[in-house]
Amino acid sequence: MPVAAAAPLISSVQKLVLYETRARYFLVGSNPAETKYRVLKIDRTEPKDLVIIDDKHVYTQQEVRELLGRLDLGNRTKMGQKGSSGLSRAVSAFGIVGFVRFLEGYYIVLITKRRKMADIGGHAIYKIEDTNMIYIPNDSVRVSHPDEARYLRIFQNVDLSSNFYFSYSYDLSHSLQYNLTVLRMPLETLKTETTQTRQESFDIFEDEGLSTQGGSGIFGICSKPYEKYVWNAKLLEAVRGAVHRDWLLYIIHGFCGQSKLLIYGRPIYVTLIARRSSKFAGTRFLKRGANCEGDVANEVETEQILYDASVMSFSAGSYSSYVQVRGSVPLYWSQDISTMMPKPPITLDQADPYAHVAALHFDQMLQRFGSPIIILNLVKEREKRKHERILSEELVAAVTYLNQFLPPEHAIIYIPWDMAKYTKSKLCNVLDRLNVIAESVVKKTGFFVNRPDSYCSILRPDEKWNELGGCVVSTGRLQTGVLRTNCVDCLDRTNTAQFMVGKCALAYQLYSLGLIDKPNLQFDTDAVRLFEELYEDHGDTLSLQYGGSQLVHRVKTYRKIAPWTQHSKDIMQTLSRYYSNAFSDADRQDSINLFLGVFKPAEGKPHLWELPTDFYLHHKNTLSLSQTRQSYTYWWTTGVLKHLPLPFDEVTCAENRRKLTVKKFHKYEEEIDIHNEFFRPYELSSFDETFCLAMTNSTRDFMPKNVGIDPSPFTVRKPDETGKSVLGNKNNREETVLQRKTAASAPPPPSEEAVSSSSEDDSGTDKEDEGAVSQRSTPVKVTDAGDNTKITENVVQSTKDVYGVNLSDIPSEDDLAIYARFVQLGQSQHKHDKGSQQFCSKHPLDKVINLIPISSFSQDNIYEVQPPRADRKSIEIFHAHIQAGRGNMQPLGRDDFLMYREYIRNRYM
Repeated sequence: MPVAAAAPLISSVQKLVLYETRARYFLVGSNPAETKYRVLKIDRTEPKDLVIIDDKHVYTQQEVRELLGRLDLGNRTKMGQKGSSGLSRAVSAFGIVGFVRFLEGYYIVLITKRRKMADIGGHAIYKIEDTNMIYIPNDSVRVSHPDEARYLRIFQNVDLSSNFYFSYSYDLSHSLQYNLTVLRMPLETLKTETTQTRQESFDIFEDEGLSTQGGSGIFGICSKPYEKYVWNAKLLEAVRGAVHRDWLLYIIHGFCGQSKLLIYGRPIYVTLIARRSSKFAGTRFLKRGANCEGDVANEVETEQILYDASVMSFSAGSYSSYVQVRGSVPLYWSQDISTMMPKPPITLDQADPYAHVAALHFDQMLQRFGSPIIILNLVKEREKRKHERILSEELVAAVTYLNQFLPPEHAIIYIPWDMAKYTKSKLCNVLDRLNVIAESVVKKTGFFVNRPDSYCSILRPDEKWNELGGCVVSTGRLQTGVLRTNCVDCLDRTNTAQFMVGKCALAYQLYSLGLIDKPNLQFDTDAVRLFEELYEDHGDTLSLQYGGSQLVHRVKTYRKIAPWTQHSKDIMQTLSRYYSNAFSDADRQDSINLFLGVFKPAEGKPHLWELPTDFYLHHKNTLSLSQTRQSYTYWWTTGVLKHLPLPFDEVTCAENRRKLTVKKFHKYEEEIDIHNEFFRPYELSSFDETFCLAMTNSTRDFMPKNVGIDPSPFTVRKPDETGKSVLGNKNNREETVLQRKTAASAPPPPSEEAVSSSSEDDSGTDKEDEGAVSQRSTPVKVTDAGDNTKITENVVQSTKDVYGVNLSDIPSEDDLAIYARFVQLGQSQHKHDKGSQQFCSKHPLDKVINLIPISSFSQDNIYEVQPPRADRKSIEIFHAHIQAGRGNMQPLGRDDFLMYREYIRNRYM
């Protein structure tokens, strides 16, 4: 069955300007090129209701200018008055987070600053840097409530500028495997799902018979987001059915980081994306275990994406990904923090003999990831007093019960391993044991890659590669199943275990793309150091979100190579975590409950701060009895088992097709043109503002500056030999500041900052700040000229360091004698018959370019080469270029005509 040409839909609302009058807000949204506009009208006369009108019409720039001019003229108090405008510009923005109401009227939350954090196949991922919350109703109709301000403060305690991400064209709530699988759907399937209603517009090319429905059309696909990982779903609920989909911007919470791995100049982007679940979300001791719907606390899906950045297209490029999950033990359990103990006792709150909540949780995982589901349980097994072991015993019983009814080939795999016990032992190496577990896990689940096995792996097959699991298809490999790692907190031990599994998967990913000869990576290489730094930033970020402090135990701690100063830092992190859990977690939990819509304020109901517990908010079965009861034996969703080991969400069926929005476009239209979206030829670009130059670079940040001999990122270095440690002298390292430029800490490019709301421009366009100071990728602060001299000496290296040999000024007599004999040998070798120098061709360049093959290997010779042969098409293109320079233009082809038509349409219509 043929595969359709498909591409992700790109939102045409990426720049917003909010205009206000006394009775209305007008939100004008445009694409980056400012050629297409949409307008939302928001009523300000309703004190408590949200009235939004979207005419669904696409405006040109001229039409928007005329519309704003008429609104300005019509809202002035006196005709012809110029002093006070009837239409004023309130704020510029990059997207809508959503709409929220407490006890008074609605607020609109706008993204006013953004920063590019990653790039996946040309699709940009942004981090929210700042937001603006604007009250919609006019002051004349506002009905004040004494508790409104308190709810507003609680809502704003959720810091939207901290680790919230969005994209205009890439679905962050789904994995790369899902997004690319959707793009490879069969052609017939997409034809049946194509939206039939197209916007009617005047086309000056109608008479030429070049309809956009022609054979060169491309299907634009937009999938329904996976709401479990969307954090503003409740905030968009009020407008989802009333506005065009381009206004809806879905955000995720977690982590996003990207680094560049340079392999002899070839750019390979390593990306780490963590999606935190919005279900049963909260802080460390206040959210443990699972709720009645199978959602667990601290559930995070981590995906590592690897792709060759030299080819950007999803259809032509090489992409690979691997997904793993962390989450609390899926049981009804909690810890009482009122005792003020560092380790409160673990309590099982409810007996679950039929593993009902675990069944709901694993059913979700089977739908999303397929089989096998592998559980790596890192909690303690041997304790003097039963503490963590309570969870292990209950989890084993639940898995054993559920596996009775699954087919043996799809059974849940349970791996218990007491990581704390192995850490204390001097005879055992924790990471070696984790590496063995990681190898077995990756072999069972496989990984995703969108290209078939390379020819070199077929010629030189590797034993480990042949044992790899997953699903092999004609277009590559699919990951089937997932590793689910947990300890008690799912922070320190879990992050180290996930790093080891990710490191093992990274080796297979590099091998599948033909970048290494064996699927194996060693510690202390530039590639692993880069990956370890990404994972440490990832672990610190997730730990701060859930536990209130950064990681206490890191990969270096388990390798037992951490410096002695690390122990004092660990103590400080432990104290910080304890303080956060004891004093600030309750307020953070209230903020999360209000932000996610778990609690909705209403008149006559107790306020959020008056509730003794939020247990009833997260466990809906305590407020009402469910009408349907899940079977104790057939605990999975109907249809899931039939498609295993493939995940049900990625199977082509009627239920999944209803989650897609499919529309057919011409190949040059902006909604699917990722080349135009990425390069933005209508904007002035600067190297200082280019994201790919600012990200962490393995050559610049990790490779020793005096390496010279072997620049491979897979060569083992000395533990203290990195690009960061060799810069500067040991005595003045404290004065030389070298900033780490991971994607989590990169400074915002000047072009991504929002325009001040005091701007006087009323044209509907959003001109970004062009005068900001450029920020380099790795700025080095030098205190004096002496330090500068020392750094220069390290950069300009001697020939001994670079080539391994010193070059003398005058060669020795022995070297000259050897060279003379070599010249004589060459002269005798090149003697040939004079008659062979006369060519049949009488071209004037024949006397200049006189290349004759002198061996049987005429195509590849160390002495001479043949002139390259140009094919007929290349010669025709060259002659057409020469003729164009003389003013003789060639007739335009069909593709040229289509491109010109699109230019005219976007520019003038």
